Amino acid sequence: MRFTNWAAIVASVLALIVVGCATKSVYNVTNAPVATSKPNPGLDDIGKAIMRAGAALGWQMRETKSGHILGTLNLRKHVAVVDVNYSATSYSITYKDSTELDYDGTNIHKNYNGWIQNLEKGIRTQLSLL
Repeated sequence: MRFTNWAAIVASVLALIVVGCATKSVYNVTNAPVATSKPNPGLDDIGKAIMRAGAALGWQMRETKSGHILGTLNLRKHVAVVDVNYSATSYSITYKDSTELDYDGTNIHKNYNGWIQNLEKGIRTQLSLL
């Protein structure tokens, strides 16, 4: 009877460890609308708003060309890299690369999606201030 109880406890602990390290499908933002308080903001203003949003959250944001920003987030040993493509009417945030986030081509460490959702919220906030 003791062995059975002990085995059940060990199995429960192992299940918690596996669930704690679970991965989730990669969250991408596709063609989110650019919603601003002023009509027809310039592409430059939109890019600056996106860069401010990322920087405020610890992302390193680098404009590689008009309409494209490369965002990199370094947290401890984890690195997430995203492409942020934008136009006068919409923006997208898509997975580009990562380190130590268990990306397998479809799924990624569960914290990644929260980082992207926070970035998306920050971008919406900064755009609304335009």
